[in-house]
Amino acid sequence: MTEPRKARVATASLAGCFGCHMAILDMDEHLIDLMQRVEIHRSPLTDIKSFRHRCDIGIIEGGCCNEENVHVLRDFRRNCDVLIALGQCAIMGGLPAMRNAVMHSDAPLRECLEEAYITGRDIRNVTHNIPNDPALPLLLDKVYPCSEVVEIDVQIPGCAPTGDVIFNALSKLLDGKFDGFERESIRFD
Repeated sequence: MTEPRKARVATASLAGCFGCHMAILDMDEHLIDLMQRVEIHRSPLTDIKSFRHRCDIGIIEGGCCNEENVHVLRDFRRNCDVLIALGQCAIMGGLPAMRNAVMHSDAPLRECLEEAYITGRDIRNVTHNIPNDPALPLLLDKVYPCSEVVEIDVQIPGCAPTGDVIFNALSKLLDGKFDGFERESIRFD
């Protein structure tokens, strides 16, 4: 008798701090239990950069601030049966989306880049140039949460969610029993 196929999981980090991936590793001994049930495919955890198989679950950390983020997110939506937005950056844009509030409508992106690279208080840019190279992904007009770019199936809130919250959500998804979170499990203290 052959063993059932393990669920295939892929992860990506977009515009964020990589804290949610660290929270995945913070599952501690639960990682051993989880690895009995899943194979990690395309992920910075495995350094596999493209899909080789369709995945059962895709986990996205971070929002979309550039065209590469959008491309990766859409690739995940095409290649994953269930797509999870992990953490506040993926769900709401998080800290990277703070630039959305400081930009003005007449020249929003240019003004933000000038502040970051030329006119900012502690900037020492003697060339007064904003980095602009074809190898750099094109910045979007603002930072978008994942749900504004593709359909998201599950949102796991937190900055970052605890390893226990992530493990419990993934376990219930794998069992076909995920129906959201109990209020007590989502805390930010």
